[in-house]
Amino acid sequence: MTDAMSSAPLIAGMTDTPGGGDTRSILNAAATLTRLGGSLMAPEVIAAMADAATRYVDLPAEYERVGARLAELTGNEDATVTAGAAAALTLTVASAITGPTPVDLKVFPWVPAHLPDRVVMLAAQRNEYDYAVEMLGVTIVEVQATAPSLRAALAGGRVACVLWFAGTQYPAAGLTLSDIVAIADDKGIPVIVDAAAQVPSISSFSDYTDGAGAAAAIFSGGKGIGGPQTTGFVLGRADLVAGVRAHASPHHGVGRGMKVGKEELAGALAAIERVMALDETELLAGYERVVEGWITGLGDLANSSTAAPLDSVERTYPSEAGQPHGRAELTVAPGGPSGEQLAALLWEGDPRVAVLVTGERSIALNPQPLQPGGEIAVLAAVRAAFGR
Repeated sequence: MTDAMSSAPLIAGMTDTPGGGDTRSILNAAATLTRLGGSLMAPEVIAAMADAATRYVDLPAEYERVGARLAELTGNEDATVTAGAAAALTLTVASAITGPTPVDLKVFPWVPAHLPDRVVMLAAQRNEYDYAVEMLGVTIVEVQATAPSLRAALAGGRVACVLWFAGTQYPAAGLTLSDIVAIADDKGIPVIVDAAAQVPSISSFSDYTDGAGAAAAIFSGGKGIGGPQTTGFVLGRADLVAGVRAHASPHHGVGRGMKVGKEELAGALAAIERVMALDETELLAGYERVVEGWITGLGDLANSSTAAPLDSVERTYPSEAGQPHGRAELTVAPGGPSGEQLAALLWEGDPRVAVLVTGERSIALNPQPLQPGGEIAVLAAVRAAFGR
């Protein structure tokens, strides 16, 4: 998945452009949402981008140099940077259709008959991001999460690839990714994984490809990786990655408008180098400490009396995207504001606080997008919202 907002309920009250004309700061306790600017970049990422902005490069050669380093860091055959994860979807499927060295880049959206033009997806995983694939002119063939249904679709001819979406928000019980790969491999058909929001954990960089055998995995640069919001990554089989580069800018194919500049290349690499060096165990433990602090700090609102404004404050796991850390979920007592109304109150405050609505009477607070100390301001804002 490429944005947690796609599957989780929208941030209530968020009708204006974040920050547009409004001087109030924003505390993001929702998720690394594109609408909120993704994640925040570390100083070393910003420094790498600023340095790249001061010099010229051989851009195609830089693509390959950075890709080789990313592959080395993540344990994949090859890798490349794209203009976001949605662009990575488009370009990776384009590569699966034409191969690594397309004779003609101008084959989309009218795919000629000698090329495959079908993409197989589990019906339960259809979502708004598959338009990034449909724009190529392909037909998405829906299958049920059973081996016979998948085999029948793959035998139908002109299948370019199978597209599978990672994350708990796209459940499809019945077939594991490894099952799907095994069935697709029998037909020589690649499996592409959209794992946009699946960092943490950093093991995701190789779990889907080297581990489960998928041909390629796609990640967002501007979420858990903490890179430029306008970047994504394709990691995996060298031939698929080569085809991605062939269709991407600066070549004049379907990806010409999906431009990655020298600054984004430098920032993306710096972000991966940084995240690979983190102590992920301590990072996740820090998130859990924040959640525990919220539960403790809001406990009196649920336990003070029969007139308490909250029914409960509890840890839920995993995050909205299936990342391995908890959130604090607040359920409002009957007769109080709805989840959407509470989210709107928080968004209308100063500072503005973004949260995700998780039910008719509930919201969730996510520690991942916050800067150190931000959790204290979020706690104060929640208490102030109930005061209002």
